[in-house]
Amino acid sequence: MNSGGGSLAEDKDEIPAALGGETDEDVSQMHVQTMARYNRWMNQKIYECCSGLSDEKRKRDMGAFFKSIHGTLNHLLLTDRVWMGRFTGKPFHVTSLDHELYSDFDVLRSEREAEDNRIIEWVASLSPQDLDEDLIYTGIVNPVPRRYPLLFALTHFFNHQTHHRGQVTTLLTQLGIDVGVTDLIGLPSDET
Repeated sequence: MNSGGGSLAEDKDEIPAALGGETDEDVSQMHVQTMARYNRWMNQKIYECCSGLSDEKRKRDMGAFFKSIHGTLNHLLLTDRVWMGRFTGKPFHVTSLDHELYSDFDVLRSEREAEDNRIIEWVASLSPQDLDEDLIYTGIVNPVPRRYPLLFALTHFFNHQTHHRGQVTTLLTQLGIDVGVTDLIGLPSDET
């Protein structure tokens, strides 16, 4: 929708020039790199809020899909490793999506930080051509072969993280803890 009163460019090749010269490929690369940084920023915020809770509170069954705050944080790390295994061709095998990787919160947090850095480094290594390639894998819950463009699979990857972090922020709110700004647009400029 054009609300500026001018006409929309009919030739899509004219649009990137209006955006500062970025091509569709540049925008796709910037998008996944920004999402990787947003992922790390939000995980840092969530883990910092959780660090003040007792182990009992973090592991209390609060009715979430993965029962507790700890269970949900564990699921996120586990599925990030599964997806990163698919992306990099180095499979991370699990028997269930609620398998507990680490019962100790400090270890879970340290491993989360390492995984977030790994994600950022890997995403930064992707070329526009990589993002157009197909990812082929077999699902865990419904073990059938699947094929998606890597950019689409990465969008799912980051969306999955946001979905479950939203569950954790709800659980924290129920415990009286405000995570603060969680919007992508709130990503600090030193992270963008």
